[in-house]
Amino acid sequence: MRLLTTLGVLLALCAPALAEDDPELIFKKSTVFRMFSPDAKLAVYAIDDPLIENVACHFTLPEVGGWKGWAGLAEEASDVSLACRQTGPIAIKGKFKQGEEAFRERRSIFFKKVQIVRGCDAKRNVLVYLMYTDKLIEGSPKNSTSAVPIMPWGTQEGPRCGDFLE
Repeated sequence: MRLLTTLGVLLALCAPALAEDDPELIFKKSTVFRMFSPDAKLAVYAIDDPLIENVACHFTLPEVGGWKGWAGLAEEASDVSLACRQTGPIAIKGKFKQGEEAFRERRSIFFKKVQIVRGCDAKRNVLVYLMYTDKLIEGSPKNSTSAVPIMPWGTQEGPRCGDFLE
């Protein structure tokens, strides 16, 4: 049992270093004050969609405080919040499937991860992003959706997302 615990702690400490595209921390806000251990916080992050140029998503995740949260041993809450926006002329770098993953991060040692997946509402030419958490054993209904209409930028017309669906 000690071996499993030790391996789990090592995996949790190494996981952030193994992430390909870490989100950019914008700020954190304390939500629960703790006198002798780290506070519980809400952390706001930003990522750029790796396949869709000039779409940025901002999301908020809770961080458990206390010593268990500090050590990475606490089960993180499943609450999520997401907002995605066009930040310049949109360029789609390749084909994608509906519900394809744009971002993923582990939220507990073994079972939970948070994901952002993308889709296309071809009729309305809108990129749709869904953020959710899941567990290996049991699903979670916590989710958030954001839509990015592909708009002209200056005199440049935007692409039709439906043309890039596999």
